[in-house]
Amino acid sequence: MPGWVVAYVRAVERLNYGFGRLAMYLVFLLMAVLLWGALARAGGAPQIWTDEMAQFLLMGYFMIGGAYALQMGSAVRMDVFYSRWSDRTKAAVDLVTILALVFYLAVLLWGGIESTLYSVEVGERRRGLWRPYMWPVKAVMVLGILLMLLQLTAIFLRDLAKVLGRDMPPPRGRGVVDNSAGGAAGGGVG
Repeated sequence: MPGWVVAYVRAVERLNYGFGRLAMYLVFLLMAVLLWGALARAGGAPQIWTDEMAQFLLMGYFMIGGAYALQMGSAVRMDVFYSRWSDRTKAAVDLVTILALVFYLAVLLWGGIESTLYSVEVGERRRGLWRPYMWPVKAVMVLGILLMLLQLTAIFLRDLAKVLGRDMPPPRGRGVVDNSAGGAAGGGVG
């Protein structure tokens, strides 16, 4: 594969690896918010913001961690036939199924961007007592979808290289696994 393709794939994998590792620490922040809420309730002074903030943090963890899960191959796959195929056949099937997921995420990204821009324009707030602004949550959602799209393009390029018989070098870095067929390629897609 051309050097720029390998460089692109590595850059995307490095970016998603970094965001994925960062997202892991949101669990600790989530636990702190929930602990604070529980202690405040037990002390007779319940906080109105803790439940919603916990929901927002969980959504951020889930959305930002999605690309990392794809990269690490931890997405769920139903492989009744898939596990029996050769790596090259898996890559060929993943090339087709990834396109369906890319289309779905592209539509989601378009809607997410429009919703975020609307939220900023009108100063949208969530209903309830706390009434937090919604644009930060929607912006995190857009970022997560964008990271997943980037990761899928990297997986697509790795699978294309495998189908063409020109395997890319395995990713460099701490703990990053090979995304070629049998790894994360099409994880949950195929």
